[in-house]
Amino acid sequence: IIKRIARGSLKNKILFILPAALVLSEFVPVLVEIILMIGGAYLCFEGAEKIHHRVTHHGDGHDAPAVALDADHEEATVTGAIRTDFILSAEIMVIALKEVIDEGFVSRAIIMLLVAVLITAAVYGVVALIVKMDDVGLRMVQSGRRSAERVGRALVTGMPRLLALLSIVGTAAMVWVGGHILIAGADELGWHGPAAVLHSLEDPVHDVPGVGGVLAWLVETAASAALGLVVGFTVVAVVARVQRRRTLPAG
Repeated sequence: IIKRIARGSLKNKILFILPAALVLSEFVPVLVEIILMIGGAYLCFEGAEKIHHRVTHHGDGHDAPAVALDADHEEATVTGAIRTDFILSAEIMVIALKEVIDEGFVSRAIIMLLVAVLITAAVYGVVALIVKMDDVGLRMVQSGRRSAERVGRALVTGMPRLLALLSIVGTAAMVWVGGHILIAGADELGWHGPAAVLHSLEDPVHDVPGVGGVLAWLVETAASAALGLVVGFTVVAVVARVQRRRTLPAG
């Protein structure tokens, strides 16, 4: 499943996102910033939706793994993951594009192609490694060597905790990064108010001896995450309202 999603992700980046990003950066560069902000709002929405689901479905059981279901469910899982990856991949590619937007067209194309391949390999390589770690642990437990058994049991029992931690960290990162993208994008497009407020929050702690830089980063992170949560839950509320209207019977 991971291999299929990785192939779909690479296809998204090379065949669709890369050509579109290069054309926009060449002829309508302002749209690059706008697309980046749309992606930031989507990250805020994804993070807020995960928090909302965790709070409102606290007692629900876990879904069965895709590999334990039939081929249709597996196909739906892969298709849904590739669809979500398209948006996240577009965000990554646009962020990379902003860093090289002043380069020549050919240089931009080569750099973006390398980013597409390397990011896909790195992300899904790590995902595959994490998914397989409990299998590695089980093999070590079955090896018959006492030291290997201890490490194997630690891997098997520790992976659920690691995955839970990664889920929490990933959700927090979504709202933080999304909020930061919105503040930076608004500043780039001429609305300097949010960035000015952020700087006014950072200034009192920035010059604290020894830890000023850390405190300023923490303030910036907290402010970006707070904005991300506000934007995210606003979008969640709008989406929920639209979905309710669609499900209401006509008349």
